[in-house]
Amino acid sequence: MNYKSTNNQSAIVDFKEAVIKGLADDKGLFFPLEIPKLPDYFFKELDEMEMSEIAFHFLKNYVGNVLSDKEIKQIVEEALNFDIPLLEIEPNIYALELYHGPTLAFKDVGARIMARFLAKFSGKDKKITVLVATSGDTGSAVANGFFNVKGVEVVVLYPKGMVSNIQEKQFTTLGKNIIALEIDGTFDDCQRLVKEAFLDNELNSKLNLSSANSINVARFLPQAVYYFYAFAKLKDKTKPIVFSVPSGNYGNLTAGLFAKASGLPISQFIAASNVNNIVPNYIETGIFEPKSSISTISNAMDVGNPSNFARILEIFNHSWAEIRKNIVGFTFSDDETRKNMLQVYKNTGYILDPHGAVAYSGLKEYLKNNEAIGIFLETAHPAKFFETVEDTISQKINIPNPLQMSLSKEKLSISMENSFDEFKNILLQL
Repeated sequence: MNYKSTNNQSAIVDFKEAVIKGLADDKGLFFPLEIPKLPDYFFKELDEMEMSEIAFHFLKNYVGNVLSDKEIKQIVEEALNFDIPLLEIEPNIYALELYHGPTLAFKDVGARIMARFLAKFSGKDKKITVLVATSGDTGSAVANGFFNVKGVEVVVLYPKGMVSNIQEKQFTTLGKNIIALEIDGTFDDCQRLVKEAFLDNELNSKLNLSSANSINVARFLPQAVYYFYAFAKLKDKTKPIVFSVPSGNYGNLTAGLFAKASGLPISQFIAASNVNNIVPNYIETGIFEPKSSISTISNAMDVGNPSNFARILEIFNHSWAEIRKNIVGFTFSDDETRKNMLQVYKNTGYILDPHGAVAYSGLKEYLKNNEAIGIFLETAHPAKFFETVEDTISQKINIPNPLQMSLSKEKLSISMENSFDEFKNILLQL
């Protein structure tokens, strides 16, 4: 498989180059020249497949001949060594729990697979420097996935005071090949610094830069796997099936759209947003208008200029009408999110994290006027936001051992201004 840029001004590259480069030379995102339909036998056998089997059949189309089938199988079997439960919490409403990996967040799926791809691709003479901006869980998932990987150094940029204490400790306490930069700004500022680095000639001549955000094809493509896996787990497939996705940078929703384009019979996607509702506004008006991000209790979704929207446009040939057919957008305030967290806990005993709560809210809103089976994505363990959750449901929650261990460790990070020159100097000194 080869890849073009969403800006159509860069050379065509193979999977290996797309993964290593992260971002195309013309500032666009890499996008496959086609989205292959999976064969009939795949869907006939899907219900019996392990998650790693699904991952192999899906990803081998996008890897092409840069790795052997044996190498791809090894990567997905090592990376996907945890389950993703699908739980019915109300009639016809299911939670897909994506937080059973090492860092208790959905990004473990993409980050662990991407880390292994990059380990295969890292050169002997020149290490790869991975840049990643995080609004919460990306930092911990990427740091864990790449920790102690030879030939790879990871630089995590995060906005000061805008990630939870547990999230911060998960990626600022590792040391070794993980460097954490605490930026005096927003997530959008962190993402901008990363993109500027990829476009700086001096940095690119001296460093082998790559990205681990969902702008990287090796990060977002593996996320399509759990849409197939969730569908396979459903016993009742007689009604339309809809997925509600808590949406910030839109890599997760983009992956779901790839699954549908590959042949998975998903009826509808719900882009469930907090007040950073750039894409729901676009779906309603046809106008894409980035704005400064606003801090919320669902902090991993606090994105004012979502990068992966460029890929959504590409999937639908920039047709607003086609996007509206496939995606419904809903927006919820923190108060509305808290209200639904409390209501679900009172009614079912199920504890939502603030991001899953936004997705649940979107699904409930959709089902008011549509008959369907709904799956909402629970993207992080509630304990990662225990202050918010406990304050909302008035109930203490257990904090798993991996999170307890992170809290007890010393924070190792570098504080810096929202300055590209300062960021560049730090990178050159690594």
